[in-house]
Amino acid sequence: MTLIALTREVSPSIVSCELTHLARAPIDVDIARAQHRAYERALADAGCTIVQVDAAPELPDAVFIEDAAVVFDEVAIVTRPGAASRRAETAAVAGAVGRYRPLRFIDPPATIDGGDVLTVARDVFVGVSSRTNAAAVAQMRSILEPHGYRVHAVSVTGCLHLKSAATALADDCLLLNAEWAARGQFEPFALIDVDPLEPAAANIVRAGRELVYPDAYPRTRERIERAGFRVRTVDVSELAKAEGAVTCCSLIFDAVL
Repeated sequence: MTLIALTREVSPSIVSCELTHLARAPIDVDIARAQHRAYERALADAGCTIVQVDAAPELPDAVFIEDAAVVFDEVAIVTRPGAASRRAETAAVAGAVGRYRPLRFIDPPATIDGGDVLTVARDVFVGVSSRTNAAAVAQMRSILEPHGYRVHAVSVTGCLHLKSAATALADDCLLLNAEWAARGQFEPFALIDVDPLEPAAANIVRAGRELVYPDAYPRTRERIERAGFRVRTVDVSELAKAEGAVTCCSLIFDAVL
């Protein structure tokens, strides 16, 4: 199987990105692009084939491609982002994903960002957040349950997306900040808590058998490695100023099933 990682170049307008939980700080576009290229190399080293969606210089958040679609084995769901300024991002992503999967679309009044969707085997956790509403959870359930998925609504507070609070280390183990998404919502999965001094450390991306992780969280990385996982680190400090993280910057899926 070929593992695809869809990515999109950092826009020069990223300095005007949407922000919800962070104060605006200067972003060095050249450094952000260099970090993004290093991130792509890490995914390629992990076995992914990088497929770049056409750049969108006019769309500040376009690099955060995860929010535009959610890809499953049977279908891809094109989102309707919670920030109106981001809805123009989805057309090009839909065109790219549509080469690999049949497409379904989220319809108004539902809003959903892909960063609020955590898929672990046949369980799909959808964070109800400032960007994703209950109507979107209902539409996700309608699309996915006929394919055998279990869709769970998850309450998220204090962070932008569910994947700011929880991501998968394996099909039976999650990395979690329980202050932002309560532990009881993820039973019966094994849970590894982030270090209390690193509240933003719950975001990690699985690329095949590899785990790609920001180098900004050494305390939590030590916890992950003590549990037996191998971690590859990258510097995404400039992208983090735009409330981005490692899951945000790619859509990873098997090309042919």
